[in-house]
Amino acid sequence: MKKFRQSLEFKPILFFILILLFCGIVSGGSFFKVSIVDGHLYGRLIDIIRNGSKYMILAIGMTMVLATGGTDISVGSVMAISGAMACSIVDERILLFLHGNVPAAVALALLCGVVCGTWNGFLVAKLKVQPIVATMILLTAGRGIAQLIADGKIVTITSEQYYLINGGYFLGLPVPFYIAMAMLVIALIITKGTAFGVAVESIGINANSSRLAGIKVERNLWLIYIFCGLMASLAGILESAGIKGADCNNCGLMIEMDGILAVAIGGTSLSGGRFSIISSVFGALIVQTISTMIYSFGVTPELTKVVKALVVIVICLFQSPEFVGRIRGLFKGQKKGAAA
Repeated sequence: MKKFRQSLEFKPILFFILILLFCGIVSGGSFFKVSIVDGHLYGRLIDIIRNGSKYMILAIGMTMVLATGGTDISVGSVMAISGAMACSIVDERILLFLHGNVPAAVALALLCGVVCGTWNGFLVAKLKVQPIVATMILLTAGRGIAQLIADGKIVTITSEQYYLINGGYFLGLPVPFYIAMAMLVIALIITKGTAFGVAVESIGINANSSRLAGIKVERNLWLIYIFCGLMASLAGILESAGIKGADCNNCGLMIEMDGILAVAIGGTSLSGGRFSIISSVFGALIVQTISTMIYSFGVTPELTKVVKALVVIVICLFQSPEFVGRIRGLFKGQKKGAAA
């Protein structure tokens, strides 16, 4: 138990449970109400895991990027590109010879994410461009590329097969949840079952020392940005499937901030080094739970971001060892004064 309390996973899991308990108490228990309709589970908890799936997937990719001391602020634009590509193929606006084939559309949309990640990785790993500057290029140009793919229009589709990617259920639970869990398992196998995870931590701590130790820093950085691009494209497919269309201007808009926030809440150092993908997944669930809590309690749209920011500030403060140490010192001082 002591070992778990000292792990990166402990605080995110604890905060997630506390937020859920708070929601349950304030709502009189209705927050936890889950009903069965047509063999599917419905309720706010189900909404959290459905809508939070894209954040979980993004957080998985962002975790490894941030663990190297880098960042990727282009994931929202990559989501827009992949969503535009998939929906345009399904709607037979482009690549007519595919006849709207959904598996082919998904595969090509994911390939777009790989290409975007390859570009970011090339700039960061090979040309040594600062990560925030390198990914800012695609942040700026990405939505323009998405607009070109969609011919400057909002693409609306009617394919039920494509909609099932986000709106489908399996064993009562939403399909996006299973997709997110599959990505989590794959990421854990890569980082825990191979030397790749050690290489990521080593690069984040000191890239030069890692290079001298024989770690192929450039190759690993390239792979990390490719993986992040792939996760962003998958999140874009989920979002476009959920709304049955591609809105290039709004798809994934500012979502990179939520992705970074989820990783930060999970305890991964933004300067690089030690990381935990499981913690980041719980960080993503915390971000989505806060949003669901705010909307369910009827907070006005003008105050939504302010309330969300305040909750996040409290969580981040209690993630800080220095802040927690000062609070403990303050209480100890009060106890000593009372005893005297």
